Amino acid sequence: MLPHCHPIPIEGCSVDWALEEGALRCTVSVRTHWTTGVEMEALCGVNAGLLCAWDMLKSIEKDEDGQYPSAVIDDVRVLRKSKGETSAI
Repeated sequence: MLPHCHPIPIEGCSVDWALEEGALRCTVSVRTHWTTGVEMEALCGVNAGLLCAWDMLKSIEKDEDGQYPSAVIDDVRVLRKSKGETSAI
């Protein structure tokens, strides 16, 4: 899901996953020749990916009270914005 915040033609999108020390990293890169709003598309992609991962893994994390004591989604940010591509993590 990449809702268009601005009417820009998205020419490509990639999603990369990495297992890190006690964490799962999702990086989304969006490619376009336009510059306005492309970072919003990448940020939305990261959030959608992480929410999907949370939903698939919640049975591992959930405690006996139905809570998630240590799972957290954090540090969602734009890593780089350059002409033609934006990466968000």
